[in-house]
Amino acid sequence: MVHVDNYALAVLLCVLTMICWGSWANTQKLVARAWRFELYYWDFVTGLLLLSAISAATLGSFGPLGRPFMEDLRNASAGSIFYALLGGAVWNLGNLLLVAAIAVAGMAVGFPIGGGIAWVLGILFNYVLMLLGKGAPQKKPLVLFAGVAVIVAAILLSMAAYRRLAGAVKKTSAQGILLSIGAGLLIAFFYGLVVKAIDPLFVSGGTGDLMPLTAAFFFALGAFLTTFLFNPFFMRRPVEGPPVRMAQYWRGDARTHLVGLAGGAIWGLGLTSSFLAVGAAGPAVSYALSNAAPVVAILWGVLVWKEFAQAPGGTNRLLAWMFSCYLAGLALITYSNA
Repeated sequence: MVHVDNYALAVLLCVLTMICWGSWANTQKLVARAWRFELYYWDFVTGLLLLSAISAATLGSFGPLGRPFMEDLRNASAGSIFYALLGGAVWNLGNLLLVAAIAVAGMAVGFPIGGGIAWVLGILFNYVLMLLGKGAPQKKPLVLFAGVAVIVAAILLSMAAYRRLAGAVKKTSAQGILLSIGAGLLIAFFYGLVVKAIDPLFVSGGTGDLMPLTAAFFFALGAFLTTFLFNPFFMRRPVEGPPVRMAQYWRGDARTHLVGLAGGAIWGLGLTSSFLAVGAAGPAVSYALSNAAPVVAILWGVLVWKEFAQAPGGTNRLLAWMFSCYLAGLALITYSNA
């Protein structure tokens, strides 16, 4: 497979992941007026699977190290496949909650709270996995944990800003916050599960036998398959609006379906970049930078979609502090392994 062994290049790939993971939800916003998120999600997860399969068959099959994708499929152990599929299932339920939170409360709320919680817990989880796997310890662990503390402050500021907005428009703030928290608690652990499916030659803490992009493919397959289990529940018992029927999906036009597929492909591009970078950056830093998506999503939600336009005076100050905390946390986490 294509292999990245340069730390600086790995960090750039993680930044690309951050941009992709912080931007894909714009595709949901583009079709939100006429297309419920439950319908959008079928196209999203299909786009994710297609991009992951293409990446594994191309980038995962060329290069000086490892095995080609098809050979890796033939030799994959059941345990490694299980961990990658499980990671996809856990992430998928969390991401459905995140998409629901975005539909209810917007990108500038769902991402900072849900993504922020996933960010913090995921950093800690992956750091512990690295230690248990006897990987190289973080060069500056105190700096890493200082960055985590700053991100926690940003999450609290995000909650405070959303409560002010919800009060101004006379809607309950509890549902959007609870959906975001649930999303974060689930998404936090997917990365560590998938890492356990990967050959330790390519990632510290890996205990499996899969090439990184093969693991990413099985992750996407797990997400795709479990959508048939999870999404019908969201369609029957929606967080907002009347129930949705599958017949409505087939009445969507080509543009609407393509936008959803593009959303999944954007997220899948981020996944590919992250797994190409994880070996050189390490699981903790790779996860930390890749999941800094709230930094990007805040900009989209506040500046482009104007999600806080109706908030009372003083809210912009909270948002500025929240964004500053995320940037500071990102800088500290990056520096922790420099």
